[in-house]
Amino acid sequence: MDGIPPVSVVGPILNIRNITENSTTHVEIMTWLSNQPESSVAFLCFGSMGCFDKQQVNEIAVAIERSGHRFLWSLRCPLVKEKSWIVPIGHPQEYENLNEFLPEGFLERTSSMGKIIGWAPQMEVLSHSSIGGFFSHCGWNSVLESIWCGVPIAAWPLYAEQQLNAFQLVVDMGIAAPIGIDSGTIMSR
Repeated sequence: MDGIPPVSVVGPILNIRNITENSTTHVEIMTWLSNQPESSVAFLCFGSMGCFDKQQVNEIAVAIERSGHRFLWSLRCPLVKEKSWIVPIGHPQEYENLNEFLPEGFLERTSSMGKIIGWAPQMEVLSHSSIGGFFSHCGWNSVLESIWCGVPIAAWPLYAEQQLNAFQLVVDMGIAAPIGIDSGTIMSR
C-alpha cells in the first residue's frame, strides 16, 4: 500500500460541554428529571428518524404502564413522506395530539410516573443522575453517548447500521440487553 496515506477515524465527537439549552420544553424536561430518584427513570428514545406506527406505540405504552417504572419517552409520529429527486424521504414530526396514538387514559394514568416528550436533548438526558436505563435504536451517536454516560442499553435497532451496533453491544461487548423482535413484526403482549 505504498503511496496511500494512513487514515484515522475521528468522531463522531460528543458534545459534552455547553449542552444546556434554555427552551421552555428543555427546562421542563430537566426539571422533571431532577425531581426523580437517582437511576429510577427508563429513557426511551429511538433517534432523530426513529418512530413507530400506532399499533406499536400502543403496545409500548401498555408495557410501560404495566411495568410501573418511571419513564421519559421521546415519542415522534410516523414519517411524513416527501418526494425528492432520488428517493422518497421523510422525517418524524411532533405529535399534535398524543391521545390519538396512545391507549385511552394513558397520559392521565401515568402522569405521576412518566413524561412523554417530542425531541429530546439526549446527551443531557443521558448524563442526568435520574436515568437508570436507555431503550435505544442503537444509532452510533446514541451508543457513544450512552456508553460515555454509563447508562445501560436495551437494544431495539430499527434500520441501517443499528443491527450491527446492537449485535456488537449485546454479543461482542456484553454491555446491552436485546429486545427480541423480528423485523417487521409488532412487539406485543
